[in-house]
Amino acid sequence: MTTAGRTPSGATAAVRRCRSLAAHRCLGVGGLMIAALLLSCGANAVRADDVLKIAAGQMGNWPSSVAEVGQRAGIFRSYGLVLDILYTSGSGETQQAVIANSVDVGVAAGTMGVISAFARGAPIRIVGNETTGASDLYWYVKASSPVRTLKDLAGHSVAYSSNGASTHGVVLAWLRNGKIDCRPVATGNMPATLTQVMSGQVDVGWAAAPDGLDQLDRNEIRYIANGNDGTAFKDQTVRVLVVNTATLATRREVVTRFMQAYRETARRLYADDALLTIYADWLHFPVAKAKRTRDDFYPWEAVDPDRIVGLDQVAADAVAFRYLAALPSAEQLAELVEVMPSR
Repeated sequence: MTTAGRTPSGATAAVRRCRSLAAHRCLGVGGLMIAALLLSCGANAVRADDVLKIAAGQMGNWPSSVAEVGQRAGIFRSYGLVLDILYTSGSGETQQAVIANSVDVGVAAGTMGVISAFARGAPIRIVGNETTGASDLYWYVKASSPVRTLKDLAGHSVAYSSNGASTHGVVLAWLRNGKIDCRPVATGNMPATLTQVMSGQVDVGWAAAPDGLDQLDRNEIRYIANGNDGTAFKDQTVRVLVVNTATLATRREVVTRFMQAYRETARRLYADDALLTIYADWLHFPVAKAKRTRDDFYPWEAVDPDRIVGLDQVAADAVAFRYLAALPSAEQLAELVEVMPSR
């Protein structure tokens, strides 16, 4: 097997043969043939890019799109990486794919679900922040709905994506803090949720910008609350980047490069309009909508990959919501987080 970053012995011998041929001064067709041979040998000697399988929740959501935009901009390629990205319907699917070791990196796994799985012995580690706070998440109803505020949720079905997701945590927090007698319903991804709301299967839907902005502007749906309303999520990392411990053991250097490329992409999304255009072109909508998504819903502090905060409070919520029987220790929470070094 070829070791990353090391030229195989066969390729080394080929390069030496090429150099030997190049030492002879050849003219005409012979020279052209040797030049072609040199190019071929050089190409074969270059290390192939490492492939990483990525599971990312909610296709098109701003922070879960960092890997996609970075790949399209060539940033991950500059770190010797090619990403094979699979989009899931929510945190639960993403987390399970990582625990099963069927993907290398999970993007946008719900922090509460990750802590709960880790405390039960799952081979999972946090390597970065995907989103801190929940101002990007909002809940809405059809324009004709009588529901207008959180106080009106009593007796109504309220959507969240999947168990253990940040959307699930918000709805559970509303139940606990506001003592609202609503009925939480797992509805999957944002398009599926919108369909269920508009067809009357669910009373209150959830979304994250840019999803739903067009419907809001057309007054087809009405905003009623965001994820920070009635919760303490503002200062908590609610979604994270995760890997399996087996992946860290065997591909730590590759995961390190992934995080370096991810950091660079995230920063450039806030400084380089060219990347904003890539994001808009990918989703087939105007750059102005992409800018609105970033500037109105996602301050840099929310998506800074190295800002992981409030895990102790998330763990306490997990106990309160009966995800966990007991609080993990400070040492356990420290073990859960493995920050990859910068370039």
